[in-house]
Amino acid sequence: MNIKVKNLIDGISIVIINEPKTYNSLSFRNLNGLIKVFKKLDKDKKTKVIILEGSGKGFSAGHNLKEVKNLKVKNKYQKLFNLCSKLMLQIVEGKKPVIAKVHGAAYAAGCQLVASCDLAYSTKEALFATPGVNIGLFCSTPMVAVSRKINRKPMMKMLLTGEPIKANYAKEIGLINDYFSKSKLNSEVLKVAKKIASKSNLTIKIGKQAFYKQLEMPLRKAYSYTSKMMTINMMAMDAKEGISAFLEKRKPKWKNK
Repeated sequence: MNIKVKNLIDGISIVIINEPKTYNSLSFRNLNGLIKVFKKLDKDKKTKVIILEGSGKGFSAGHNLKEVKNLKVKNKYQKLFNLCSKLMLQIVEGKKPVIAKVHGAAYAAGCQLVASCDLAYSTKEALFATPGVNIGLFCSTPMVAVSRKINRKPMMKMLLTGEPIKANYAKEIGLINDYFSKSKLNSEVLKVAKKIASKSNLTIKIGKQAFYKQLEMPLRKAYSYTSKMMTINMMAMDAKEGISAFLEKRKPKWKNK
């Protein structure tokens, strides 16, 4: 299996792209494997938070260029890029928060994968790039995810030069949340994951969906939509329990209903 899953206590599931020989490339096989795993975890009631990482030297170098070169015909290229987009949408539109845990390089579609996750943390040495321009293939699909996390000027510099950026700059422009030493990355990511997992699953699901939908709306429409979503949330048992627990100065007991 190129895609491995570890289920930890506290409702945390770790998804590992396990193909170090290709630098965890997003090949047809790996894309299909990731989509299948994310769909399964999305329906799994025990999973509250998903951590995504790569094995070996780094996170992911993006598409497998040997595979890409051998496709040769238009419809096969289209199928590959559509499949990659399907994975990114599955992560964004899924019910569970996804945290990217990055070491080494996250290039091209690998960088797109980091940007598609709800949160992202890396080692200090991690590198991020949209280097397609260097091989005559502009990173058009990766820029969809990355440009929704960072501003236009740094995005265009990444796209036009193909140069990698370091973790400290990736944090500065909003591509990642934070970076740590190699020895601390795992414990810091788990700390965040456990904190999120301690909340109401239902509340997180409603909130994640609302967050991404309202981003694409004009201001007036966004307020109208989120007012409806807050009303739906308020009618849930967990909202009533959470408010009661706060007023009574006790820990809430979530029913996820």
